[in-house]
Amino acid sequence: MQKAISPKILGQILKSARISKKLTQEQAGNLVGITQAMLSRIERGETHIRVDTLFRLLAALELEMTILPRGKTDGKNEGDNW
Repeated sequence: MQKAISPKILGQILKSARISKKLTQEQAGNLVGITQAMLSRIERGETHIRVDTLFRLLAALELEMTILPRGKTDGKNEGDNW
C-alpha cells in the first residue's frame, strides 16, 4: 500500500496507476471530465484537486482511498507543507 502524504506523492501514485492502465493523460482526463493540462498539474502535485474530481479519478484508475490515523512521528513529516 502506498501512502500519499503530499500532493506530489499523490500525483506520482495517480500517474503510475494511469500508466499501468495504458492511458494517456488526455484519455484519463476525458474519463474524469478534466483537461490533459489539469491532469498533468495534478500528477506533478502542482495544483489543488477537488475531492469530487479526486474520487472520479480514483474510480477511473480503479483505485481506492483509505484514511488511517497517522502513527507517531519524529517531527519530520516530509510533505506536510500543504
